Order: sequence, then C-alpha cells, then structure tokens
Amino acid sequence: MARRPGDLFFDAYAPDGTPVEPHPALHLKTLLLAGYPPDHRFRTAWGTVTPRELVEDLKRDFRPTLASSPEGAWALDALSLSLKPGATFRDGTGATVRFDAVMETALATLEAAQAELAAGMKAGRPEVPKRGQGIYAHPCGGLHSFQAVAGWARHPSVRKKWRKRLDAQVDVLLYRLDSETRQYETALASAPAYRLPLLVQMLKFHGHLLETLGRYRDDTGWRPTAAQRQTVERARMYLENTVRRLKEAGAFDNLESLAARQRQLALDLVGDTCHAAHGEALWREGASVSTPAAPAPPR
Repeated sequence: MARRPGDLFFDAYAPDGTPVEPHPALHLKTLLLAGYPPDHRFRTAWGTVTPRELVEDLKRDFRPTLASSPEGAWALDALSLSLKPGATFRDGTGATVRFDAVMETALATLEAAQAELAAGMKAGRPEVPKRGQGIYAHPCGGLHSFQAVAGWARHPSVRKKWRKRLDAQVDVLLYRLDSETRQYETALASAPAYRLPLLVQMLKFHGHLLETLGRYRDDTGWRPTAAQRQTVERARMYLENTVRRLKEAGAFDNLESLAARQRQLALDLVGDTCHAAHGEALWREGASVSTPAAPAPPR
C-alpha cells in the first residue's frame, strides 16, 4: 500500500509485474469479508490505516460505470459490506451516489450478462458455447460479480424485493455447471497439449462456483432444493476430479519450475486452489444431511 495526499491505494502490480491488486478494491473487499472491524488499525511504513478510511477513499473514487463494469465487482462488494439499504454518499466530484440505484444497475448488468445462458437453459440446450461473451467476458467468469450482487440481498428488504430475480440467476448459475464442464472435457480430449491450462481453468470455475453458492447461502439463508443440492454435490465431485488430475499431472510438485515457464499459470494455480479450498469447505462444513450420489461427469 502506498500513500498520496488524500488518497489510499494498493498498486495494481509490483515493479516485476506480480499482481498486487489487479482488480480495484480487491484487498478492501477481502478485509471486510474476513470480518475486520471498521476501526481495526493496520500498520504501514508511513503510519496506520483502518478499513473505515479505505472505505471512505473508495467512496471518493467511486464512478457510476463501476456498477456495470466487469472490473467493478470487488468495489461493489466492499461498498455493499459497508453500507445499508437507503445509503447515500458523495463521490470525489461532489455528486450524490444512491447506493440502492447502483446495486439495481449491477443486478440488471448481471441479468444481461447471463441472458444467453438463461435462454439456453430455458430451451433445454445441453450447453451454451463459451466464446468470451456476456458473463464470460468478466474476470473469473463473472462469479465475483455474482457474489457482489447477490451479497446485497443479505438485507431482508433487498431479499424480499429481489427474490424472484435472484432465484432466476441462481438457476442459471446451476445450469452453467454442466454446460461449461462439458466444454472443458471436450477441449481436454481435443487439445491434450493444453491439458494443464485447461485443468487450471476448471479448478477456477468449479472452485469459484462452490464459493459463490456457499456465500449466497450464508449471506441470504438460501435453502437449495434437493435437485439444487444434487447439482452442488456434482460440482464438488467435478472439483475433486479436477484436483486429482492436476496432482497426476504434477502441477503441485514444483511451482517454482512452473512459474519459470508459465508465470501467470502458476499464479492462477495458487490463487484458484485457495478459492477451491474455500468453496469446498463451505459445503463440507455446511452439509447437514446426506445427499444422493452424483452422476458421472458429462463427456
């Protein structure tokens, strides 16, 4: 973290190119989600800083385009963890920001981004091709955007207002599990030279999906139906299978060597393993009843 007059920020990248905060407000969102109180003091080389001060700086830097930007997920998440329905604040230009309206825009953006998947689900198509369109244009497949939007429904008034719309988006996310997994399996069979990058992408998707659904459950009290829970169990099975294949490929044996050859892939492997471990833990610890056996992965 560095300091400028009246501003607090994390560099996006270190001088050697290592990502520090490649997504705006990623660290602040993480600190708030981890439960640090607003007045907790973190020591820096130039003094101390609190989450409250970082939130105030985020408000000053806020721009309306964040509500509809793929890069806005972390900032929206941080603000939603700090504010309540009806909240307003002034940005750095002096304009009044009505956060309810910001989150309405964010929900509409999520709905539009997932529209092609929703149409495929309604039509009963086994998959919707992943071509970098819609939600696939977002970092991490848009799952952080889903978390930011759905997390606002931790407030009962928002949950009541958005219930049907969020139910529809959860259904789309559950449909996406098999739609996307089929395409990864097809790619693995047809492009064996890209096995490791594809397996890391599968790790990213399955881990983030489990994390997203687990957080939605904990934030809002969502109670999956038997069919939905079976889909969650299938995601856990896919994740376990992906980790086993990565282990068989030696991905975890020598990260330094991998980093020397494919630096970003090594960084993704470490980061996405953390997401996957968190997602799996959310459902392993949250499971209170036995579930039906999951079917075999789609091929």
